[in-house]
Amino acid sequence: MPSKPESILKDLEGNKFAPIYFLQGEEPYFIDKITDFIENNALAPQDRSFNQTIMYGKDATMASILTNAKRFPMMSDRQVVIVKEAQNIFELGKEIGDQQLIAYIKNPLPSTILVFAYKYKVLDGRKALAKELDKKAILVKSDKVPEYKLAPYIEQYVKSKGHTIETKACQILAESIGNNMEVLTNEIDKMVINFNEPEKINSGHIQQYIGISKDFNNFELTKALSYKDILKANTIINYFGQNTKAHPLIPILSLLFMHFSRLLLVKANKNLGERELASVIKVNPYFVKEYTIAAKNYSLGKIIDVIGYLREADLRSKGVIATNSMEDSQTLKELIFKILH
Repeated sequence: MPSKPESILKDLEGNKFAPIYFLQGEEPYFIDKITDFIENNALAPQDRSFNQTIMYGKDATMASILTNAKRFPMMSDRQVVIVKEAQNIFELGKEIGDQQLIAYIKNPLPSTILVFAYKYKVLDGRKALAKELDKKAILVKSDKVPEYKLAPYIEQYVKSKGHTIETKACQILAESIGNNMEVLTNEIDKMVINFNEPEKINSGHIQQYIGISKDFNNFELTKALSYKDILKANTIINYFGQNTKAHPLIPILSLLFMHFSRLLLVKANKNLGERELASVIKVNPYFVKEYTIAAKNYSLGKIIDVIGYLREADLRSKGVIATNSMEDSQTLKELIFKILH
């Protein structure tokens, strides 16, 4: 079974290196993180000139990769061969290339660390190469972080930087940036570099250092809809309409779809306790009260109608339904009106 990126990073930080790493999956962030760690830490700086080889898939053949892997290190205990963008290796996935790599996997050079950074897709697990990698190499699968797991990830990432973060602030980041992990972690890094002491991050910090308004953001929009606060909801979407680049429609629709889908689950599980309900709808227990109030404010029929409105708005935004050149801001205003009335 493929390993999780977090467990491999922990091993690497403990100076535990393996002969072969095959890093694959839809989320490039974790693949880059592992690759960069090996590139910057497996060898001392003075050993890298002769013992570290960086190759790129589109320019490499399997034969040239393995020739480099079979070299012995010069005046060092190990050498590193990294193949970036390995998904572009022409022979990979073809019988000749796979057989060459399988032969090496069965008998790797112990003094070589060979890394394949295979982004945006995964090998066919039914084929011999994937099976051999799973048995004898470090095979890592880097999945997209589901939106409901973003808040715990943010909390852990902030903690790793020596700080803590309020639940509301965490949710603002998750709902405003989404699961583009490179952007998300870069924004957090940009913020925490301003702190000289351990800090408890709040929505004010996020507004000050990242530029996400603490009053006008996706988190506050869903909250206004939950409480049927018409004035606040309209104020927020008018703010969004003034800068549609910073507040694109598609992520907002995705967030609202998830929000109202959770309300369906709340309706179906109304007898559950707070913690059990939080587990079912996959939110922090802190937010259960908002969802239970929203479930009282919207009938089952209305929630189903809202999900239909969201699908229609999504099709309009993608040009599937004719809109008479309706702008995204107008589509959002019409949608919010339908939801609240």
